[in-house]
Amino acid sequence: MSTYFIGLSVTYHDSALAIVAEDGEVLFAEATERFLQNKRALNSEPDQLFRIPALLTEYCPDPKKIVIAINWRKKRPLYENIVKQLGVLSAPGLLKTGIKSLLSPLPNYQLHHMMACQRSSIERAGLNLVRIVREHYPYCEIGFKDYDHHLTHAAAACYGSPFEEAACAVIDSYGEHGALAFYRYKNRKLERLHEAKGLGKASIGLYYMKITELCGFDWLKGEEWKVMGLAAHGKLDPKLYDLLSSLIVVDDFDSKHPGSGFFERLSQLDEYKRTADSSPEAWADVAYTGQAFFADLVRRLLQRLKEVTQCENLALAGGCALNSSFNGQIAQRTGFKNVYIPPAPADDGCALGAAWLACHDENPGQVKPPRQLNPYTGSLIQSNSLERLIKFNRSLVIQYLPDNIVEETARLLAEGKLIGWMQGRAEYGPRALGNRSILADPRSAAMQDKINETVKFREMFRPFAPSVLPEFAEAYFENYQESPYMDKTLTIRKSMQAKIAAVCHVDGTGRLQTVDKEWNPRFYELIGRFYRLTQVPILLNTSFNVMGKPLVHSMDDALTVFMTTGLDVLVVNDYLIAKPPYRNEAG
Repeated sequence: MSTYFIGLSVTYHDSALAIVAEDGEVLFAEATERFLQNKRALNSEPDQLFRIPALLTEYCPDPKKIVIAINWRKKRPLYENIVKQLGVLSAPGLLKTGIKSLLSPLPNYQLHHMMACQRSSIERAGLNLVRIVREHYPYCEIGFKDYDHHLTHAAAACYGSPFEEAACAVIDSYGEHGALAFYRYKNRKLERLHEAKGLGKASIGLYYMKITELCGFDWLKGEEWKVMGLAAHGKLDPKLYDLLSSLIVVDDFDSKHPGSGFFERLSQLDEYKRTADSSPEAWADVAYTGQAFFADLVRRLLQRLKEVTQCENLALAGGCALNSSFNGQIAQRTGFKNVYIPPAPADDGCALGAAWLACHDENPGQVKPPRQLNPYTGSLIQSNSLERLIKFNRSLVIQYLPDNIVEETARLLAEGKLIGWMQGRAEYGPRALGNRSILADPRSAAMQDKINETVKFREMFRPFAPSVLPEFAEAYFENYQESPYMDKTLTIRKSMQAKIAAVCHVDGTGRLQTVDKEWNPRFYELIGRFYRLTQVPILLNTSFNVMGKPLVHSMDDALTVFMTTGLDVLVVNDYLIAKPPYRNEAG
């Protein structure tokens, strides 16, 4: 009998569940949105009632003790109680302008909704899990731990990193006390150096949400991605940059709202808000300027962290760590030599951070050598759904190719086919890393428009990622850094940009994934076979979904996307599924 640690991210958005063994090994970690097929799983419990029994059976057999750990303190801070009371007392349930504006540039009703949902998520944390454990394992002891939100972010970044020692920064929209926290990590222990506290502190995460809104996108749907893609099409607007500089300044380890007249200056941002009848491209300068200001703010904070810690290694977490455009600049702009960003740096990653913290609390003397987190920790493809398809299918061409599935897929990619690629365990975090991916030939610029128009159904300004064999990466990217979780955007060498035009953004960059042979031997082999056919060691890799939906979770999800888009072939483990007519020239 063993002890298991189940971490729950109970933030009202991006909830997730992680299971860790008593030796710290990650048994399972996945965001709730995958199972529900509901983007961001807003206000949804991570321990979905009818999913828990299967997870316990698979990953927690015969438990002696289960420790449930969550990523927020049960006791909430003073400012949230103030906000809650103001929201209740205001006639339509809205917040008074003064206190609201100190906390956030978001509209009143959005902030009130966010706070109310957050409180609800914390109050019901673990209820479903406790019920199922009691029903299936009545002899099992149950423990419960709650952790500071930013500490769980830091734990997810540091415990999953390859570092023995690191500086750690957590930058997001808000935590119990503020939106910034900084740590020193050594000997598997986290020492807090500073945490932003007080109502006068500015949130860089909420600032970026405001920029998202100005560009006409929806931050609640997580459309900050679009700002980064659109920014490459714009140029600096000095007037807007100066206005932003008057709203937020960096002071030591804090970001603050400076001086008097703040509310007047804040209202001026609405002059830059995209109108309903305009195209996103018309707001590219706003996106560029907003991204540039964000990068300058974070750069100053990280430079200060480097100065204080004198450490060469940085572990970065929080929602702002999803800003891959800036991540690729950190090593050149801050003095840190090595930068680690976990595969799930936002709140879904906190489930694993909480589980790891509980594990360390139960085993305080356990010091294991650092090992970088393998991101393939999610669900497997259910074999019974594949078996049903084979048995009852009357329209698709299905081939079982255990000996040459990779070779045949590489051949089809080289011919320009669009491939849905579903293999093994799902990735942890928001990015497709070669197990729930749509793959294509990166050589032609026309491929980018083809996928946006016929598969993703999304804006044409949004780029696609290059997945590259690491031994060739330096030849293609300037200032090359390893990017195993597709977490950094780097400049593609000018001599290579035309060669991989489909994954080269308008500014000459690409958000790359360096494919680890040990973690994902099949995906590595596929790129290698494509290289032998084309002399290009890169594949276009984008998430296996359509715009507005999470990555596919089940075989049924994959078939839905396959049958309702322009995908040519679906490859599931050793099965190649095609729409007729299909001719296997290799066979």
